[in-house]
Amino acid sequence: MTATTAPVVTRNRTGRILFLAGRIVLALLLAGGAIPKLIADPTMVTMFHDIGGGDPLRILVGGLELAGAIGLFIRPLRFLAALGLVALLASAAVTNVVALHISPVVPLAYLAVAAAIAVVSWRSRRPLNS
Repeated sequence: MTATTAPVVTRNRTGRILFLAGRIVLALLLAGGAIPKLIADPTMVTMFHDIGGGDPLRILVGGLELAGAIGLFIRPLRFLAALGLVALLASAAVTNVVALHISPVVPLAYLAVAAAIAVVSWRSRRPLNS
């Protein structure tokens, strides 16, 4: 009887650790990408002008990345933050291919992690009134 409960506890703990690690890594990567956009790094300014969005799009994308990274750690917002990041990263992947003519692998990898976080967050959500 104890042999069946031990793996369940270990698997549950391992899952929580992986979930936290995924959120930490994704948040650090997104925040690291948001800061150059928000401080007007010349590379980011040039890239967003090449895309055709200019400074307003650069600031919007940087702000959304930073807000999403923070939202991953606020339990009531976690699902919505991850879902918003999925949309943002899907757009980034398309932009990489269509406008920048570069590989979409990085935003797609981030998207996969954000989607996994969204699924786990949705499944583990609590009702708002409890």
